[in-house]
Amino acid sequence: MRTIGESRAATELGAAPETGAVPGTGTAPGTGAVPGTGFAPGTGAWTPRRALLRRPLVIAFGLMLIAFNLRPALSSVGPLLGRIREETGMGGALAGALITLPVLCLGVFGRLGPPVMRRLGADAGVLAFLIVMAAGLVLRGLDGIPALFAGSVVAACGIGVVNVLLPAIVKRDFPDRPGLMMGLYTAVLCLGAAAGAGLTVPAGRLLDSGWRGPMMIWALPALLAALAWLPLVRAAPRRPAGGAARRISGLWRDPLAWQVTGFMGLQSSLAYIVFGWLPAALMDRGLDPVAAGLVASVSAMAQCLLALAVPPLAARRRDQRPWVLLVIGLAVAGFVLLLVGPAALVWLSALLLGLGLGGCFGLALTLIVLRSPDPQTAADLSAMAQGVGYSLAALGPFLIGLAHEASGGWGLPALLYLGIGLGGIVLGRQAARDRLVRAHERRAPAG
Repeated sequence: MRTIGESRAATELGAAPETGAVPGTGTAPGTGAVPGTGFAPGTGAWTPRRALLRRPLVIAFGLMLIAFNLRPALSSVGPLLGRIREETGMGGALAGALITLPVLCLGVFGRLGPPVMRRLGADAGVLAFLIVMAAGLVLRGLDGIPALFAGSVVAACGIGVVNVLLPAIVKRDFPDRPGLMMGLYTAVLCLGAAAGAGLTVPAGRLLDSGWRGPMMIWALPALLAALAWLPLVRAAPRRPAGGAARRISGLWRDPLAWQVTGFMGLQSSLAYIVFGWLPAALMDRGLDPVAAGLVASVSAMAQCLLALAVPPLAARRRDQRPWVLLVIGLAVAGFVLLLVGPAALVWLSALLLGLGLGGCFGLALTLIVLRSPDPQTAADLSAMAQGVGYSLAALGPFLIGLAHEASGGWGLPALLYLGIGLGGIVLGRQAARDRLVRAHERRAPAG
């Protein structure tokens, strides 16, 4: 057993200093490793792709297709919720559970990511759970409330595992460009969320199939992403029989890992509060439903801008603390102004809110990659941060609802949102310091 993170220079190259690694490649002479991957065939660790499929654009294209599919399953429910309730007789409590349950499942099933990666490998794991996600999307469109809930849980299971595995793949295949790739990944993910929210109802009208058809149709792009990813899975060399799988322990006792997790959870809480309550708050302030939806759409589209820009810019610095202040400050200022500020500032506030939330999410994912010394640790840290983080995030909309009901207005919810943002700044500044998580590596049989 050895400790990871003893030497930043060594771990950033993917090899310990005593191995004699070739500078800039993370590979040791005589190991048979492919330069730039840091992993040798037959070692039981991460293995290189064949030369053709190690082209960065091929892998990046597959990652972007996958990223697009990680939010429509969540964002497509809201636009159809009224029709679902009308046709099924679903009560308010069940409707709320339909929105909240998938978010909780992201956290619960995200814990499967590291064992899936050890058992199948990251590439095959992503493929398998893309198919699980597509199956869930089809199941939720079948007749009946039980199928709707079961399909939502199955789809969230697939999303939760893929969420965890993708940062590890970025850490492995793009060690010199983690910020750029996380920026692209986050921006495309935001586009997928916007597509789910904006295209689901038009798709239902086109299909003339009530709410079931548009709930199922999002399985098609998921299957397309799986087909695009399949050649990369087939190109990855198989783990040798009887090899050793790397297990990471100690993250749950590491303060930095908890700081990354806390920042992920609190910034996610800020986002899910907005998703759940922004339209209602705007209508309470006098906007008609169409105008409220337009403001929410502008805010959602603005997320793509800083989601794309913040990760590569933040990754250029060893210390990301200034970015924490910027993105959370924008998000909190935008939402508080929308809740209690002058009506004349609605559009500016929506823009600030969207920029801040997009930057928060991109930065949170980037910190998982930057604070991890290797792909396996990135997967385990991703599972911890997203598993605990999404469970924590699900409480945000509930607490805002209680605050609104207790006060009868939006002043108390605005104060609560500000408090969550301040907590995110405190933990984010700790997580953004130039350090690596300290975990322990141990070997265990792969099968």
